[in-house]
Amino acid sequence: MTPLSTPDAEFERRLARRLLDVLIRATLLIAMALLCYRVLAPFVPLAIWALIFAVTLYPLHVRIAAHLGGRSGLAATLLTLLGIAVFVVPIALLMSSLGDSIRALIEAVQQNTLQIPAPPESVAAWPLIGGKLYAVWSQAHNDLPALVQSQQPKLGEIARTALGFVASIGGGLLAFLAALVLAGIFMAFGESGARGCLSLFQRLAGEQRGASLARLSTATIRAVAQGVVGVALIQAILVGLALLIAGVPWAGAFAAIVLVLGIAQVPALIVTLPAIVWVWSRGGNGTVEALIYTVLLLVSGMADNVLKPLMLGRGVDVPMPVILVGALGGMAWGGIVGMFVGATLLALAWEVSTGWVDENPDAAIPPP
Repeated sequence: MTPLSTPDAEFERRLARRLLDVLIRATLLIAMALLCYRVLAPFVPLAIWALIFAVTLYPLHVRIAAHLGGRSGLAATLLTLLGIAVFVVPIALLMSSLGDSIRALIEAVQQNTLQIPAPPESVAAWPLIGGKLYAVWSQAHNDLPALVQSQQPKLGEIARTALGFVASIGGGLLAFLAALVLAGIFMAFGESGARGCLSLFQRLAGEQRGASLARLSTATIRAVAQGVVGVALIQAILVGLALLIAGVPWAGAFAAIVLVLGIAQVPALIVTLPAIVWVWSRGGNGTVEALIYTVLLLVSGMADNVLKPLMLGRGVDVPMPVILVGALGGMAWGGIVGMFVGATLLALAWEVSTGWVDENPDAAIPPP
């Protein structure tokens, strides 16, 4: 038994050294990955948004570069400037209007120049909240300073929150601009980036399946960006500009509401129809002018009915309900970025599961 035990002991020592070596390497790799994440964590949200912009705009970038003789850098620069002109300028205009409205409201409350109209008598008959709402509304109409004084701690906190929101508008616009510029850099090196992503998918899922999953991921990101967020953003800008032209107060705030409603797949008519009622009830416009404002608000409020069939789900082999459910569930889980992550993950899971079902080896065997 002694001659047999010596090789076993030597094998165990070699195995122990090999396992220890693997454990040390894995620990060092995990520590390096954690340190890299700590260093890059502040830039991850910006990089994700830039990647989403780059994937969405890359087909347009390829067309522009083809007309410029293959100069990818110049095409990325022109597309970035175009994005700034098309999106950043109108968003800045609407957000500036929102900030001005919030500041004007706070100043009017502080200087006691805000006039609250009397509540309709029908408000008191509303169930549950009608009586309390009518009482508070009446007090605001009759003696607003006393109501403000009685609610001073709460109103002070609301005012600080509103001013903080106004201050964050500039930061959000700068982040959007930085993401757009970084997306231009990504698009300038789009070919090498696409090859790297394709190699990663092929390494994980095989050559043929990896290429299919890479195309599906790209198409899903573009479908969500164009068909959900893109449609909502375009409609919010159109509605906001129509509200500004019609002279509706708080146009920036209503545009932000339309953006949220559009992402949640709720019609923008919830905002534009009351605005049309306000235009006709104000009485300061002529009939022709009011009709023009009404047409603008109606067209902008129903623009998603035209944009969604054109932009949602183009180039995606996954059924649209899967994309939409993934986008809405991802938004509920992780905000707007979660919308892209949820839709992409659900689309990949659908593709993998359907491929697994189709490759069932027992499906070709006829029943007895």
